[in-house]
Amino acid sequence: MVLTTLVVGVLAWLLGIPAIAAFVIGAVFAQSSTTVISKQLLDQGENMTRHGRLGTTLSVFQDITAVPFVVIIPVLGVAAAPQIAGELGMALFKALLAFLAVLIIGRTILRPLFHLVARGWSFELFTLTVLFVSLAAAFATKSLGLSMAFGAFLAGMVLGETEFRHQVESAIRPFRDVLLGLFFISIGMLLDPTLLPDIWVHALAGALALLGIKLVLITAIVRFSGVDLQTALRTGMVLAVGGEFGFALLALGLGGEVIETRTAQVVLNAVFFSMILGPFLIRINQPLARTICRALPQVDAQEDTMGKPATPSPERDHVILCGFGRIGQVVARFLEDEKIDYVALDLDPTIVKESRLAGQAVYFGDSSDVSVLESAGLANAALMIISHDDISAALRSLEAARNINPDIPIVVRSRDEGHLNALRKAGATEVIPETLEAGMMVASHAMMLMKVPTRKVADHLQRHQLDRYALVRELFRGQTRLRQREASADSEQLHSVMLDEASPATGRSLGDIDRELAEITVTTLVRDGERVQQPSPEILLSAGDVLVLLGTADALDRAETRLTGSQPDQ
Repeated sequence: MVLTTLVVGVLAWLLGIPAIAAFVIGAVFAQSSTTVISKQLLDQGENMTRHGRLGTTLSVFQDITAVPFVVIIPVLGVAAAPQIAGELGMALFKALLAFLAVLIIGRTILRPLFHLVARGWSFELFTLTVLFVSLAAAFATKSLGLSMAFGAFLAGMVLGETEFRHQVESAIRPFRDVLLGLFFISIGMLLDPTLLPDIWVHALAGALALLGIKLVLITAIVRFSGVDLQTALRTGMVLAVGGEFGFALLALGLGGEVIETRTAQVVLNAVFFSMILGPFLIRINQPLARTICRALPQVDAQEDTMGKPATPSPERDHVILCGFGRIGQVVARFLEDEKIDYVALDLDPTIVKESRLAGQAVYFGDSSDVSVLESAGLANAALMIISHDDISAALRSLEAARNINPDIPIVVRSRDEGHLNALRKAGATEVIPETLEAGMMVASHAMMLMKVPTRKVADHLQRHQLDRYALVRELFRGQTRLRQREASADSEQLHSVMLDEASPATGRSLGDIDRELAEITVTTLVRDGERVQQPSPEILLSAGDVLVLLGTADALDRAETRLTGSQPDQ
């Protein structure tokens, strides 16, 4: 919001627009339409993807950050240039005062008032009380020289924290729909069609500038936060569209005579054109982002491996694991025991980093994306397993997989039987409802579909059932909230550590390391791409070796410090 307002405002000022009007234009362009974004993403089935969640969350945050502009813009229209700083400071002080007043009154008066009204069992009285509170808050902020919209916002914020929030929402829904319609009618009445033939070129250029500037800024910010380039580009395309709050801010600017009428018409039409072009940009965000990424040189090797999955070395008869969490990793153990090649896809960068460092074929990628499945070699794969529990993503993955390889067997994990019919209808060969031993059930189906003899499958199940608690705890932990809940402070997990030339462990035997690090267990040694399970204590360690350690989080931190001579990554 700050960067877009600053960049657009400076550009408008350089074009000869007064500084205050340029600031308003920047604020208008900084808004994005939550309505357009959420509706378009839902229609495309991308509302639960990473870029979809980022886009929706950021657009909602933009709606909230429009409130300071609602406070500032009216002040700019009445304050003389030398007094603007003082007037703005006073306006912000009044806004803080109003916020505290509404907060205190809301907690001390509004809650008991609504309890009293609710006991009367009168829906009409409840609705009138909501309207009274809204109008009273709007009148209070108006009396302080602030916008009435700011007062209504504060009232809604306080009521939203009470136990009456859902009934309040139900009570105001008819008014919201009517007033929203009136709002857009009033915005439409601001448009002057007689000026359009003269300004449409400038308006279209403004719309393209709006889309382009926001796309570049948002992509850069999201990429800087550590998200891969393709997801950052898709997020930028989602948020590039202008927003209806921009219309509201522009109306405030016109009412306060902050911005000249002709300039306002150009800005108004620019936002309008961007809301027409925005859905088309969101619709093609995937192929466009993929094309841009292919045209750009790779920044580094890590981005290449985590940004898109490369085609696995076995080009046929491998297994594709969609999700490498708890169950995905259990299934991978069974596949490794049978020397069956697999490629795993996951959206948790920590899981991907740790697993790849441990020599496992895990790639960062959205398994519901057709291009990602194609890159993972689905056309020549022998089996696909969907081991995560996102049903909407699983349905999209099934649709994409059936378009690429209609005959491939697909095993799907489900939390319960509620979605069993939908998953089978979408193309699932087997649907495994989650139970205490869901990972072993999926693994048994997978091996049987891979033509492993039934006797050997039974032997695997019997052997691992006796030691299932060790099997379940030996997992890489990721960053998602669910995976954090799975791990407690004293639970054991896996962690991969690479040795270099400066490592104190280089040149020493694994047995010496085991004796020194009694709190942890070395489960696997990866050397030159080869994984050695339960390595011999006599083996000498060398630079480039990767040790997969099992222990608690604190013990793993201490072990990494001893092994590498440096502090572990946080």
